[in-house]
Amino acid sequence: MARSKEFDEDAVLLKAMKLFWAQGYEKTSMQDLVEHMGIHRRSIYDTFGDKQALYVLALQRYGDTVWKSIEQRVHASHSAKAAIRSLLEAAIEPDEGRPSGCLLVNTAVELALHKPQLEAYVSDSWSHTEELIRDLIIKGQQTGELSADLNAELLAAYFNNALTGLRVMVKTQYHREKLQLIIDTTLSILD
Repeated sequence: MARSKEFDEDAVLLKAMKLFWAQGYEKTSMQDLVEHMGIHRRSIYDTFGDKQALYVLALQRYGDTVWKSIEQRVHASHSAKAAIRSLLEAAIEPDEGRPSGCLLVNTAVELALHKPQLEAYVSDSWSHTEELIRDLIIKGQQTGELSADLNAELLAAYFNNALTGLRVMVKTQYHREKLQLIIDTTLSILD
């Protein structure tokens, strides 16, 4: 008879996600995962697979939780400009329960060139972000908030690049006023 799990899979996956987010893939050892997740090594392998499989699941968990909450916030905004501002500001807002920066950006920098599955995940995520921004710009053009002369496709790539830069900057330095000025300057392209 199979033993029942003595841990909450979602809760320990969340712990793994935060550890990978804070330390990166290479710096995180299996022993680090055992200690941080609070479960045995064998339980990690039996439940999640090897370290890379666990990392992929943690990255998916990041998308399902952190990124989904950002999208909800963006969609709750009253205008296209406010929605794009909300997206950029989400990158610089500290959250006591989370590491700084972005697990997706960390993955792109650390692993995307060496792990095709992760490169594809990062690429798909960034395409999704650009699509979200493009749709916001088009919506703003349709309502008359934004000029019809703006190139929505090009601006979506521009804002995604700015968002990525903010996520990197917040990991290395946190000067909220400076980051807010960067956001204001970035958004001025819509005026």
